[in-house]
Amino acid sequence: MKRNFFIMSVLFVCLNSFGQQAKIDIAKDKCLSASNYVAYPGPLQQKLTAAPAGYAPFYISHYGRHGSRYLIGTGDYDKPYRIMQHADSLGKLTPKGHEVLEKIRVIREEAMGRDGELTQLGAEQHKGIAKRMYERFPQVFEGKTNIDAKSTVIIRCILSMENALQQLLVLNPQLIIRHDASYHDMYYMNLDDNHLNKQKITPEAKKALDEFDARHTHPDRVMRELFNDENYWRDSVKYNNLYEKLFKLASNVQSTELRHKLSLYDIFSDDEIYDNWLMNNAYWYIAYGPSPLNGGTQPFSQRNLLRKIISEADSCMAFPHPGATLRYGHEVDVMPLACLLELNNCGKQIADLEQLDDEGWNNYRIFPMGCNIQFIFYRKSAADKDVIFKVLLNENETTLPLPSSIAPYYHWSDFKAFYLNKLDSYKE
Repeated sequence: MKRNFFIMSVLFVCLNSFGQQAKIDIAKDKCLSASNYVAYPGPLQQKLTAAPAGYAPFYISHYGRHGSRYLIGTGDYDKPYRIMQHADSLGKLTPKGHEVLEKIRVIREEAMGRDGELTQLGAEQHKGIAKRMYERFPQVFEGKTNIDAKSTVIIRCILSMENALQQLLVLNPQLIIRHDASYHDMYYMNLDDNHLNKQKITPEAKKALDEFDARHTHPDRVMRELFNDENYWRDSVKYNNLYEKLFKLASNVQSTELRHKLSLYDIFSDDEIYDNWLMNNAYWYIAYGPSPLNGGTQPFSQRNLLRKIISEADSCMAFPHPGATLRYGHEVDVMPLACLLELNNCGKQIADLEQLDDEGWNNYRIFPMGCNIQFIFYRKSAADKDVIFKVLLNENETTLPLPSSIAPYYHWSDFKAFYLNKLDSYKE
């Protein structure tokens, strides 16, 4: 009965949804169309499944993405601004075009000199995640326990880590914290795998993606809203690129304080917003997911990270009160790790890109800003060898491709046997 209730709960919170769930979700909340620019929504599942009788949490292993940030590369701000400004100087903008130009100016000025940096909201997200982690699993953080935190060398990740640690110290000043950000750890914190990178967009995958994008790119209506001369924008503007840049700007406003003042989503119709999400979802599925179009091997980019999670967990279990291991990195690590672990339906192989939404492969549920994967470990006592655990994706309970009579809890010994065998099967 408990297992059935858990499965129903997962379905309810749309973590394993089917039948164009994304189209429904995005119609209710346009911000979800932003893919990796979605501002962290917090947990959808408010009440977690109780552990089996006698078991208590004693250790947490975590990998999380940095919080909300500004766009990376000044071109995302400068190019649309200059295109619109030049058109304005020639008298080619409609009244709506003038309105959009002013919004872009405001967005660009706020982001000036903040290339890829953490926003105020990004800092708040990590404080909130840390606070909920502490409140949900207080036994892990009791007394003078150790917290080992690591970040990639990127400043937005370091600041995400520091905001989380500050929050934990507010809750328990006795915590013994060690934190670091070094190239020494980048081989598992953010592996740059040249071999897998070259296999991302194979000729077969590129053909499928190009054809998919051609079916879902419809910039003409938006261009007519912005420009008063169709010959001008067709002949003098790279309008497909402008359309893409405008949607990216619209997507990222939610991560800044400007979200309280303006929106660019009003440029786009509901169908255009959904189509833009479809294209981004398809790209991420191919580039970092389990797509059969490029061999389905991209999730193995996180093989070092998963081995590290396993080995460090084994080491920490030897201590009576091990505390937590916290890691802060990027969406290009969280997403493939979720796919490698096959959390919910993240590992599903889908050849037809048109079927991704129908099959429930929806990127915004995997890797919003601040996305995180938490392994929560339980045992009856320090001497207990039958350690169980569960995995939270963005603070929501998930399923694993393992048999278990206590789901969403699993036996650590079963997990290790399954995933170490899976990792060993991959030939670099």
